Amino acid sequence: MKKTVEDADLSGKKVLLRADLNVPMTDGEITNDNRIVQALPTIEYVLEQGGRVILFSHLGKVKTEEDKQDKTLQPVAAALTDKLGREVVFVPHTRGRSLEQAVSALEDGEILLFENTRFEDIEDKKESGNDAELGRYWASLGDIFVNDAFGTAHRKHASNVGIGSNIETVSGFLMQKEIDFIGGAIEEPKRPFVAILGGAKVSDKIGVIENLLPRADKVIIGGGMAYTFLKSLGYEIGGSLLEADRVELAKSLLDKAGDKIVLPKDVVAAEEFAEDASHKTVPVDEIPADMEGLDIGQGTVKAFEAELQGAGTVIWNGPMGVFEMEAFAQGTIGVCQSIAALDDAVTIIGGGDSAAAAMDLGYADDFSHISTGGGASLEYLEGRELPGLTAIDDK
Repeated sequence: MKKTVEDADLSGKKVLLRADLNVPMTDGEITNDNRIVQALPTIEYVLEQGGRVILFSHLGKVKTEEDKQDKTLQPVAAALTDKLGREVVFVPHTRGRSLEQAVSALEDGEILLFENTRFEDIEDKKESGNDAELGRYWASLGDIFVNDAFGTAHRKHASNVGIGSNIETVSGFLMQKEIDFIGGAIEEPKRPFVAILGGAKVSDKIGVIENLLPRADKVIIGGGMAYTFLKSLGYEIGGSLLEADRVELAKSLLDKAGDKIVLPKDVVAAEEFAEDASHKTVPVDEIPADMEGLDIGQGTVKAFEAELQGAGTVIWNGPMGVFEMEAFAQGTIGVCQSIAALDDAVTIIGGGDSAAAAMDLGYADDFSHISTGGGASLEYLEGRELPGLTAIDDK
């Protein structure tokens, strides 16, 4: 069990708060503020408890001085000011006298946001390289560290592990929610436990499949990765996505899993990879040699829906087809609707494209939990140790 923000005495304390404010921006305008919204509960709690919030985050990758212009967190400070209904002081530096003076000037219940932590990466990757001196410096600015950035928990950076090595560290509400839902689903799932995995490549999900096979009651596979499994069964897959060097692995996983792995029954095959391509639905053993599978068929959607009935826990990671193209998004939409309709199940989306799909389709509120971490949630599902989680103090 990890310590949470509720285990800490925050009144009058300088509280370092690492959030994931890595929002998409175009010409300095935030185009999706979901990550800001997700960070608010922890920020508001610390402020209500009389803490002095020293907030920080990364924003994209910063490799040159020119990158700084498009990667400043100043627009985020303005958005936070609006959402919190109180001023968020923005400090356009990651270290130095002006930052230290701003921290010293904070009163109880006040908040500042300092500049993009990745600005420290321009010369020699001090942030992403977990530079020890930088971790110590940032830790020296506060009395306690609240890590609420699950999206970077799989990275060993100065802004999570570096600070956590030098100061009392607890999880924020968002981080704790990820631990409770994803960690809980893997270790103590409400059964039956069904995992639905999609996306392009088997190689991206090997660790997840191998970790979930002994734990799940069913592992449903769709998306581009399904064609490597279908090829391992000897089927013609035409020009569908294939990882030829993973065919034997796919066959061994099927042999080991028995009927635990569920594959598509039909697919939507197209003459080319294009939105307006001529396409038709065919059984998986009748894919024309001159076509490629770009989505699961409606027969598969119904079959997957049947597998989900009565499920106690469902984890979904990865789309069922090329959902960016409307013609090949129906499988992803169907699976999303099937999971959303489950009344008594714990339903979890493991970040990435499937999370984006659920939110774009308007089903976000119908899931128990949508992970805020793409790579982090994937590594968590693989059962790998996440440095950002490990750095949080145990109770």
